[in-house]
Amino acid sequence: MRTVAVVGASLAGLSAARSLRKQGYDGRLVVIGDELHRPYDRPPLSKEFLAGTLGEAELALETDDEDLRAEWLLGVRASGLDHAARTLRLADGRQVQADGVVIATGAAARTLPGSEGLAGVHTLRTLDDARALRDELARGGRLVVIGGGFIGAEVASTAYALGLDVTVVEAAPTPLAGPLGETMGAVVSALHADHGVRLECGVGVKGLSGETRVDAVLLEDGRSIPADIVVVGVGARPNVEWLEGSGIALENGVKCGADGRTSLAGVVAVGDCANWYDPRAGFHRRVEHWTGARERPDAAIATLLAGGAVEPGVPRPPYFWSDQYGVKIQFAGHAAGADSVTIEAGAADDCDVLAVYRRAGDPVAVLGMNQPRLFMRWRKQLAATAS
Repeated sequence: MRTVAVVGASLAGLSAARSLRKQGYDGRLVVIGDELHRPYDRPPLSKEFLAGTLGEAELALETDDEDLRAEWLLGVRASGLDHAARTLRLADGRQVQADGVVIATGAAARTLPGSEGLAGVHTLRTLDDARALRDELARGGRLVVIGGGFIGAEVASTAYALGLDVTVVEAAPTPLAGPLGETMGAVVSALHADHGVRLECGVGVKGLSGETRVDAVLLEDGRSIPADIVVVGVGARPNVEWLEGSGIALENGVKCGADGRTSLAGVVAVGDCANWYDPRAGFHRRVEHWTGARERPDAAIATLLAGGAVEPGVPRPPYFWSDQYGVKIQFAGHAAGADSVTIEAGAADDCDVLAVYRRAGDPVAVLGMNQPRLFMRWRKQLAATAS
């Protein structure tokens, strides 16, 4: 291959570019990103950066002496892929010809319909989002977080520490029941109440009120919650619209094999936009975790450079972490499909717990709250069992 284009300049795209050079590719490398910023770390955006304890320079993912010998095209979106002509179209009218393409366009935060143009309403996905929200939180007031997932919970925790009055609204009866299951989802989400943050569960949001700036969140049961700031944390959608009409298979993102290969030769996908096949489960999964964005590009690049002539390995069980109210939460594996969950160490009431999820007696996931050493032992065991 003479030219490889990486579309997406966040962690997954940077990891793919690094992997290309690490695996011996010495041709032309073009990295395309829709943000003007060089690659930066996203997890701190809802925590240390939002709290003002971490600066922008400390978010940088590249080292000072790193040189990938890449052409960086930043601040421009990819708008189309012509596979037959081996051409990427950019939104500013430019075209990039490439023999190989890595799709790493990530995902975008879902918004609340009707909130467009209303001041005080935020999503949190990018550095610019975090800058704007940090400035608002510094003024204090009443914050309502719509969505009790990990981003929403981390924002609530950070805002609580900054002294804001915080309410979290979650449509599901139990927050975090999807990734953690109902039992442990309830344990983790109890951190809100333990710290004086109100948690409204089992009720949806009807809309927002306010003429030019939000002043309340309207609930479907008729109640309203006064708000000076609203953060919408209701998940993300994969950024794959630009690939429509390209001939690539799209299904909850870019549909991939267990090694990142797509339905088009010479094209692989990684990161939050990639719906990889999970050989253990027998179906595809789209994993939106930092660890997957860092680790999986190695397999995808090996596939790209070998023209698909390598046997895909079994990806490690997904892993993610969260910091809320001073508690370190770590999770590995998949809670879905587990038929039991048992507490192996600690006590849930003390926010010091290690829980193991099993299916037919075999461990399939592990959750730790302030149990980093024991958690890492179980994580290694889980990976060994799954491989």
